[in-house]
Amino acid sequence: MALKKTVFTQDQIEALQNQAKAARGAILKMTTLAKSGHPGGSMSTIDFLMTLYNMVNVDPKNPKFDERDKIVMSHGHVSPAVYSSLALNGFFDMDEAISQFRLAGSIYEGHVEPDVPGVEWASGNLGQGLSAGVGFALGARLKNIDKQVFVLMGDGEQQKGQIAEARRFAVKYKLNNVTAFIDYNRLQIGGDIEDVMPQNIRDGYLADGWDVIEIDGHNFEDIINSINDAVENERPTAIIAHTTMGKGVSFMEGKHGYHGAPISEEQLAEALVELGLENNLDELKEMRKNFVPKKHEVEMPTEFEINTGKPIVYTSTTDNRSAWGNAIADIASLTKNAPVVVLDNDLQGSVKTNKFEEISDYYFECGITEHHTAVMGAALSVEGFQVYFPGFGVFGVDETYNMHRLSDINRTNLKVITTHVGLDVGEDGKTHQCIDYLGLMKNLYHFHVVVPADPNQTDQAIRYVTGKYGNFLVPMGRSKLNYILDAEGNIFFGENYEFVYGKADLLREGTKAALLVMGTLTNRAVEAADKLKAEGVDIQVWNVSCPTALDEDALRKAATTGTVFTYEDHNVNTGLGNSVADKMMQMGLACKFVKFGVEDYAFSGNSADVYRMCNLDADSIYNRIKENI
Repeated sequence: MALKKTVFTQDQIEALQNQAKAARGAILKMTTLAKSGHPGGSMSTIDFLMTLYNMVNVDPKNPKFDERDKIVMSHGHVSPAVYSSLALNGFFDMDEAISQFRLAGSIYEGHVEPDVPGVEWASGNLGQGLSAGVGFALGARLKNIDKQVFVLMGDGEQQKGQIAEARRFAVKYKLNNVTAFIDYNRLQIGGDIEDVMPQNIRDGYLADGWDVIEIDGHNFEDIINSINDAVENERPTAIIAHTTMGKGVSFMEGKHGYHGAPISEEQLAEALVELGLENNLDELKEMRKNFVPKKHEVEMPTEFEINTGKPIVYTSTTDNRSAWGNAIADIASLTKNAPVVVLDNDLQGSVKTNKFEEISDYYFECGITEHHTAVMGAALSVEGFQVYFPGFGVFGVDETYNMHRLSDINRTNLKVITTHVGLDVGEDGKTHQCIDYLGLMKNLYHFHVVVPADPNQTDQAIRYVTGKYGNFLVPMGRSKLNYILDAEGNIFFGENYEFVYGKADLLREGTKAALLVMGTLTNRAVEAADKLKAEGVDIQVWNVSCPTALDEDALRKAATTGTVFTYEDHNVNTGLGNSVADKMMQMGLACKFVKFGVEDYAFSGNSADVYRMCNLDADSIYNRIKENI
């Protein structure tokens, strides 16, 4: 059962005060011992955080049970407050957390990480926590679980625009099970928040439709009453707590220098006397010295149990984005209340989510809020849903790369579908021609990339990723494409084809050279190869749909020709060509190697004209291959 109205006796309040005092000592010890960290904000936050942990429905013996309330730390740098609160509530040993704080190989990192029991979300970048909390709150609503989600934030953090995006979504979808807490100590790294960037925090939340409660953040009765009121409110609630940086130690109070700087050992001794606590720093130093790092294995599921249906085989020209839209609608229609969620950013017609909306209650229009949607969707995805975040490449990858990086660290289950990548966007011009999606996503260790070649392979790719747990990017162009044929004129990705992640598809046999291609350009690659074949020059054509998981057998066969070409409408410096060259070098494969790709920002115009001007149309590739064989 989720958190309900709680009444504390005076003895219980005194016990809370003593816990908070012990936590302040732990905060100072761990930051002094590590010679780094953020003690000031941790001490201004601790009274609220400690009270909250004494009220929410959590279980240190079973920290991952589904019905638990969730606490999301958006300002993850107050990790000392989090670790001390969790330790004092039985999640792990306090001295272990203190002695291992910010120590290489320890789970008690400088910013909170979900490896720590009781921590729900890794929060490195300020401004993302409320979106994650909204995702958790939405997940609870969809699963009909009565749970509360609390998101703790700093006041300087409110300068981030993504927070407003999250606020509006929460109000639109009536998520009264999410509460924001703002530690209003009025100080950030640069000094007073009004000097750094003036803001009206209270009116911002009110304007977006939230209830707002203002309290003394160090008055335990105020804190308890505000939490009780927030849980009972019919709207999302923000609790603005007026606090003091460094609260509890006189020489630290109200000084912004302690936001991100520890105190010395001499100051620690003085502070512990003031707090009336034991100074066991020498013992903690010895524990830190004797710490033996352990490798932290993260066991993640690989399969997602859902009926993905049978592939649709297209026998007429259409676009990959329509094939994606048809596939996800078909999957949703197969199971009542299928756990598939689609999040739209005012692009429904372009990203082809219309059919899904018609048949599913799990379609959410998020407006033009890509930053929030990316994080909310990622958080929702770990609640047992297959979450799709469709958008244009420049929005779904370029604009939200930072969000995907944090989701990758959190090992989420987000499916990013980008329908307008490469030069195929044509008329929209260089600002919208996403030519760096692969180069960016190759930096994320746990994101998988699948680039389908035509509508038939798109359908199979969508069904494949829907049955898998993990983060995937599926990029595709805008234009209609002919379905790809084999050398005998049969549909290549037809009834007998099965998508296998990491396997390249040999579309044409050959001995004179090999052409490796991905995505929209695959038809053009086949066209160029067939033209060369008619002149007696036979080349292999490989469709590389998984450029972050290259097929070594395919590379070996390609290298036997003596000349390998790569072909992409992606930045030539960071895409398929570089991935293949790097892999072949590691494998010790020696051959002539030539990259065809986008060499500079391109033009606005019909996509066929743009390809021709960039020397990436079929005729240009035909000529360029002849010149290099």
